[in-house]
Amino acid sequence: MAASDPDLNLQEGLFSHLLELRSRLIKAILALAVVLAALVPFANRLYAWLAAPLVSRLPQGAHLIATEVASPFITPLKLAFYAALFITMPVILYQLWAFVSPGLYKHEKRLARPLLVAALVLFYIGCAFAFFLVLPAAFRFLTAVTPQGVEMMTDITHYLDFVMLMFFAFGLCFEVPVAVVVLAAVGVVDLDKLRKGRRYAVVGAFAISAVVTPPDITSMIMLAIPMCFLYELGILAVRWLLKPATADAPSHS
Repeated sequence: MAASDPDLNLQEGLFSHLLELRSRLIKAILALAVVLAALVPFANRLYAWLAAPLVSRLPQGAHLIATEVASPFITPLKLAFYAALFITMPVILYQLWAFVSPGLYKHEKRLARPLLVAALVLFYIGCAFAFFLVLPAAFRFLTAVTPQGVEMMTDITHYLDFVMLMFFAFGLCFEVPVAVVVLAAVGVVDLDKLRKGRRYAVVGAFAISAVVTPPDITSMIMLAIPMCFLYELGILAVRWLLKPATADAPSHS
């Protein structure tokens, strides 16, 4: 009977972790549902605000169109869901952190906490950068190069998908400092390699921006230059964050 006690304790511990995970997931989903319910009445206004960078640059009389029967109803609801997810992301990440953090060492918490906050803030900044700076420049270029005799009338669903893709791409590209710190923390690179790799980082930034951005040189430069700056910020973060972490390294073993 005594031999089964370790197995019983393991099962009880696993069950308690599953219960906590379930509780955290319910809280995150509940927060998302509450914000979504609050945003649904304003879904059409949200879409009008999101479409403003393109609509303001369309020729007089041109407008967005809906090519599917349910698009005028479904597309604003999709946007409301994306907006609710965007707003509640801090709550979702907090619930994830509250579940994971008890199993981390002290120095791991000290490193993971600022990285998690920085990743969230940088993603938001990347989305804002795309919406307020890059998209207006891109739409200005696209409307200017539209051939004569061709009327630019974008489908509302395709527009939403395009803007969400830009948000996601720019949000991820702005995670460069976090990626640099993580690579240094796991030993893939060190401070000297990061400093020596600046020229490769610049080339990589322009290559990524050429793929991610719309086909105009202005948008490419507007993404590549911040990525180069963020790489330098990542080097500073490595110097600041990882030195204290190395002091705690023996306690991990």
